[in-house]
Amino acid sequence: MRFEPSPARDRASRRSPRRRRRSHRDRRGRGLRAPLLPQSVPAWNSRSDEFDAVALEAFAEIDARWHDQISGLDVAVDDIPRLLPRDPETVQWPDEVTADGAVPLARLIPAGIDVHGAPTRAQIILFRRPLESRAKRGADLLELVHEVLVQQVATHLGVDEDTVDRGPE
Repeated sequence: MRFEPSPARDRASRRSPRRRRRSHRDRRGRGLRAPLLPQSVPAWNSRSDEFDAVALEAFAEIDARWHDQISGLDVAVDDIPRLLPRDPETVQWPDEVTADGAVPLARLIPAGIDVHGAPTRAQIILFRRPLESRAKRGADLLELVHEVLVQQVATHLGVDEDTVDRGPE
């Protein structure tokens, strides 16, 4: 008795080694085998990661002074503002928006009720790209973000900006 493998089975056995190789590397075998940079190198962090660290540092000082009053306030970062004025030349922003001309830098969303009927917390949204374009990295960016956060917290609490910088009395 003579055994001959079926043609379908023969094709499947020929393809299986190639499939295993593709799962580890790209099609031509020239793909990256490891990340370009180790995680311990500062260049590993993206620009948004660096901005998040600046925002946390700027908010830490305000939070240390006003922790009890702003415990229900969240701070978030968005890349670009989703609200733009219809007429940039004669724009009038409400108090909840900190802007540089026609470009918003941050926005305060007061506490309320969402579409599902659940209560929401007050939230300050920092817009990363407009803030980064107005200040260089480092101390300038930290100072600008701190100034914007002071304005937004002052609006949230209904107090003067100098009072936020000094702390509660």
